[in-house]
Amino acid sequence: MTKIADIRAKTPDELTTQLLDLRKEQFNLRFQRATGQLEATGRIKTVRRDIARIKFVLSERRRSAASQPKA
Repeated sequence: MTKIADIRAKTPDELTTQLLDLRKEQFNLRFQRATGQLEATGRIKTVRRDIARIKFVLSERRRSAASQPKA
């Protein structure tokens, strides 16, 4: 599980890369569950929440950048 402070410390490029990796892992976990090969069932929940955390931080940054006045 990734802590929100660790996520906030990363750059947007790093977050995008990590998000892509987590989505690939989520797909593989879903595939394993469908075929009956999944052993770590709790990992699905952890990956899903990590994806949500990253998306939240990215949207938070976009909102703060949009609300700042342009000089």
